[in-house]
Amino acid sequence: MHNVIQINSLSFSYSKKLKVLDNVSLNVPKGAIYGFLGPNGAGKSTTMGIITGLLPVDDDAVKIFDEPLKSQLPKMFSKIGSIVESPSLYGHLTGRENLSYFAKIKNVPVEQRNEVLEIVNLSQSANRKAKEYSLGMKQRLAIALALLGKPELLLLDEPVNGLDPAGIVEVRELLVKLNKERGITIFVSSHLLSEIEKMCTHIGIINQGKLKFEGTMKELSEKSSGFQIRITLNNAQHWVKELNQENITLASDNEITVSLPSKNDVPNFVKHLVEKGVEIYEVKVLDGLEEWFIQMTKNN
Repeated sequence: MHNVIQINSLSFSYSKKLKVLDNVSLNVPKGAIYGFLGPNGAGKSTTMGIITGLLPVDDDAVKIFDEPLKSQLPKMFSKIGSIVESPSLYGHLTGRENLSYFAKIKNVPVEQRNEVLEIVNLSQSANRKAKEYSLGMKQRLAIALALLGKPELLLLDEPVNGLDPAGIVEVRELLVKLNKERGITIFVSSHLLSEIEKMCTHIGIINQGKLKFEGTMKELSEKSSGFQIRITLNNAQHWVKELNQENITLASDNEITVSLPSKNDVPNFVKHLVEKGVEIYEVKVLDGLEEWFIQMTKNN
């Protein structure tokens, strides 16, 4: 499949002592919603800054639309819309006035403002000042700004950060709509696994500057297959050794994690532990994918 973004063995440092990216390779297929996932400080924003040309790199490790990034600056921005860090909005201007201003800067027809307002569902609020918008509305207006010029690729850095649940759903549904109805490839960074899981087709997981996983959401789900429970008990370390089973791991001094084929196996397993003399205080069902992600992104 054709890749809109291709990064090969990219390393980046702000200083000799601080390597932020370590041999990172990414492949973002055309037509994908690609989630770039990792905890704060993992290297997501730095990668985004490099892709948008805000942070210079010396070699041709980064390709956009099959061409080296360096050779396309700044002309490639006619095909890219981006939101990096906080949206750049003028609070004293209305939503429509913000779009008119940025349309002139981007040298695109001002008439596009009405189209993008409709896309992000802000037509009825277009004449309100941006400072009166909710955070979710501001984020949708920022996405509208990024859509001016009808880009083929959207680059969004933490687009739901700080939004309330309703705002998160609005932005998520908007991005899925843009992808499905307009065929826009979307590269979105986030530290929220739950949101990436709900809207993305492909995913890359980064931690401490190193890529830990890349693939489709189906491939990611297969990594965390099975059914997991967390059991609270006394002297967990003793019972891990005593039971000596591959599906049992130590979670803390008083907790063990158990992997089972399905939830139907839970009653018999708990009964087995009780018969062994284990004093059980709590049994909790875990999200296998979330647990796998937490373990993968733990700082050593």
